[in-house]
Amino acid sequence: MANALPLVALLVAGCAALASATTFTVGGSQGWTTGVDYNSWASDKSFAIGDTLVFRYVSKAHTVTEVSKSGYDTCSGSGANALSDDDSGSTTVTITTPGTHYFICNVPGHCASGMKFAISVSATRSGAAASAAAPQLPATMASAAAAAAAAIRLALF
Repeated sequence: MANALPLVALLVAGCAALASATTFTVGGSQGWTTGVDYNSWASDKSFAIGDTLVFRYVSKAHTVTEVSKSGYDTCSGSGANALSDDDSGSTTVTITTPGTHYFICNVPGHCASGMKFAISVSATRSGAAASAAAPQLPATMASAAAAAAAAIRLALF
């Protein structure tokens, strides 16, 4: 523990990464219900690890079921196809892995009538979205972090 500066830098970087995460309310003001084109809703959005999907719906009237690709293709959220399943009325999913994620409503007939969507998740937010979403550390905070690191070094010796 002779040098705490790398620890402080890691802490600051971690806070910046968390601050750049985005929360998406699935379906916008319509929420998670029948009659919404969720693939259109998702088409203009960029998803990255750390982002959160919030599903709002009538409890027990729908499910939020994350499924495999085959579960998505067949509208089957049972057995090995279901990765997670909730019908509480307020489901929050924090995305923790990159790749394609598939969501359906597992109530009979709902998925087949369009209550499903797939999103592509990248490991990090890229392009303009990343620079716009990631906060820049003001010089005063950077100075404070350096001063804190120096104080930690002094305390450890």
